[in-house]
Amino acid sequence: MMAQEILEVRDLVKYFPVKGGLFSRTVANVHAVDGVSFTLREGEALGLVGESGCGKTTLGRSVLRLLDPTSGDVCFQGKNIYTLKKEEMRALRREMQIIFQDPYSSLNPRLTVGSTVGEPLEIHGIARGRKKEEMVASLLKRVGLEADHMKRYPHEFSGGQRQRIGIARALALRPKFIVGDEPVSALDVSIQAQVLNLLKDLQEEFHLSYLIIAHDLSMVAYLCDRVAVMYMGRIVELAEFRQIFTNPLHPYTEALLSAIPVPTPGKKRNRIILQGDVPSPLAPPKGCRFQTRCPYKIKECETMDPPLKEVGEGRKVACLLRWN
Repeated sequence: MMAQEILEVRDLVKYFPVKGGLFSRTVANVHAVDGVSFTLREGEALGLVGESGCGKTTLGRSVLRLLDPTSGDVCFQGKNIYTLKKEEMRALRREMQIIFQDPYSSLNPRLTVGSTVGEPLEIHGIARGRKKEEMVASLLKRVGLEADHMKRYPHEFSGGQRQRIGIARALALRPKFIVGDEPVSALDVSIQAQVLNLLKDLQEEFHLSYLIIAHDLSMVAYLCDRVAVMYMGRIVELAEFRQIFTNPLHPYTEALLSAIPVPTPGKKRNRIILQGDVPSPLAPPKGCRFQTRCPYKIKECETMDPPLKEVGEGRKVACLLRWN
């Protein structure tokens, strides 16, 4: 039996206005997220990959309503979060959390670890005093730290330990959905594996649903069930990770995969070098957004903007050449 959908994103758009002129009028818009749709099932991990500036982080924060969208809808457990009132949204925050990329800047240097992890428990009226300390100690132990660490400050920990504190804070309210915004990219390689194993164990233990934003495709392959490839504010391919890694359909996905280093000495991968520069998000190209760099471009690509279309069971791609 297939798990139920916990999250549905429909035609999500987020523009950032650019002001100019004497009266600071809007003269242009940065197309950060431009018509993104996808779903996420209970207990599933969806990886969101793409080069820097493609809109991954903006999408993740818009899904949590940390940013208000220009248009579109995000439904969490059947509720459109953009129509909820302040108190309703505050209650829903218990179910939706985020793990930030930089484990140092995301922690308040003036608060002890106990205050940082325990603050959500107080805000939502779950625990105070001795009970809160016991819950914080249990959370710290679960992520691989010691109970005594609650008395220390963030600067007294290593990068990997600080990220574990961030994970403990995200888990404090027992959420059902967590956005991981490049949760291991700021860590040493040896520590990355430990944190990834922790995230995987926590997903199984608490039946969490993840949206993992990442650059490292090998990390996505280890942690995620499906992969969404994003380019210039849009998802261009969406499929199970095995399909993506063994048979990529979109030319941009092919280029991303060709950049993964081969661990076997002496063996080389056929690297695809994309020509040209990434277009400006202030003025996306007409037609397909990838057509200015695509090695397989045809004439129709210059005028037709392909939507994300299903080409197989659970597989979607936005490419005119792959629809037949």
